[in-house]
Amino acid sequence: MAGKGNPQGLVLAREKMRQAGVDEVAIDTFAHYYRLLEHGETGMIAEDSIEPLDMESLADVEVPEEAAAEAIRKTAVIKLNGGLGTSMGMERAKSLLCVRRGLSFLDIIARQVLHLRKEYDATLPLLFMNSFRTSSDTMAALARYDQLPVEGLPLEFLQNKEPKLLAADLMPAAYPKNPDLEWCPPGHGDIYTALRGTGLLAQLLDAGYRYVFVSNSDNLGAVPDARVAGWFAQSGAPFAIEAVRRTPSDRKGGHFARRKADGRIVLRESAQTLDADKEALADLTRHKYASTNNLWFDLQAMVDALDARGGILGLPLIKNVKHLDPADRSTPEVIQIETAMGAAIEVFEGALTIEVGRDRFVPVKTTDDLLVLRSDVYDLGRDFVLDQAGDEVPFVSLDGDFYKLVGDFDKRFPEGAPSLREAESFTVAGDWTFGPGVRVVGPVALEASSAQRVEGGTVLSEDPAQGTDG
Repeated sequence: MAGKGNPQGLVLAREKMRQAGVDEVAIDTFAHYYRLLEHGETGMIAEDSIEPLDMESLADVEVPEEAAAEAIRKTAVIKLNGGLGTSMGMERAKSLLCVRRGLSFLDIIARQVLHLRKEYDATLPLLFMNSFRTSSDTMAALARYDQLPVEGLPLEFLQNKEPKLLAADLMPAAYPKNPDLEWCPPGHGDIYTALRGTGLLAQLLDAGYRYVFVSNSDNLGAVPDARVAGWFAQSGAPFAIEAVRRTPSDRKGGHFARRKADGRIVLRESAQTLDADKEALADLTRHKYASTNNLWFDLQAMVDALDARGGILGLPLIKNVKHLDPADRSTPEVIQIETAMGAAIEVFEGALTIEVGRDRFVPVKTTDDLLVLRSDVYDLGRDFVLDQAGDEVPFVSLDGDFYKLVGDFDKRFPEGAPSLREAESFTVAGDWTFGPGVRVVGPVALEASSAQRVEGGTVLSEDPAQGTDG
């Protein structure tokens, strides 16, 4: 498909972006990837071009308390907050979802940072990278935290947008019925472009900050931890990513590896894996580590790298093929040009990864994840840090026909989540509604039948008698 582009495609796409007020840095970056597409670039990383990566663990690293405190005082925090939670039926910022005790993701993030500021006497600025769809809701929700803004720095900056391209000829797609659908975000790799285009990189450096910690707003485990900041500062590395051991639930996801050609660390996403290499991708004994998307970078190193590359970091292309209207398969196929922010690890000589505990990786992508987070699997301390109660997080699988959308999910847990602290797994087939104070013990599977209710106070266990109305 790519390579058959219309010579006018890039000209028209550039013009469309200019008219929409997109920053010139972002337009130049888009043009870079457009030309790669025209030349048939796919962004694929073949298995025979990489080898497995091993790394040290944070648990084995010594970080003096003073080094940790000094590092966190030089750190700024950025949360990626452009997601709408559309896969869960939401139409506003996913981070507004209630998580615990009436607190949303945003509430907990704000309180984590405010607590750390006091603990370390640190400025610790917090910035949100919003999309044009999440900005107003997010800023309204944060308005109650009047101590949160840091003088001279904004609380938010906006990620860029780019035109979807028709797969047939790489022309910008038109959809008069819903012009919003003509646009897409460029993936979270856009953070570097957006930070440069808004002048924030220079602003943070001028204000005396040295390190930036970036993570997803739907991962409440991603606290800007002083110990990790101290490790990063001691390492002298320009760039680092926190990694976790992959589990069976990570089989289809991306992983770290080392490129044979130059020894650089790379992050291979599933969309960059050839069909012939899918088996190797899923091999947890070969590729042991996944990215948490918690990353650290040295501000000066980032500025230098962008300066040296004309403002374009040159992250690997991710070519995402979808329908123009994702809900209507009769609309034409389009290409969304994307990049992943973690892929910047291959840009920097001396970049590092470090294994962290699973408690730093608690993403919420589905209502299965949301149930675990709302349950008693985690305690929420006075520092607003999640504290995992047991050794293992139970595997949860809820019937997608009844629980996939947040509205439907909430109706079936009207009194809150059951206790999952003693659960190994919790699989729900069919339409079940849960009363208050339900406990799940061991592996439990509820089978599909007509709509049923688990009465309050029921203990669900392997005993079949427990798997019915209490």
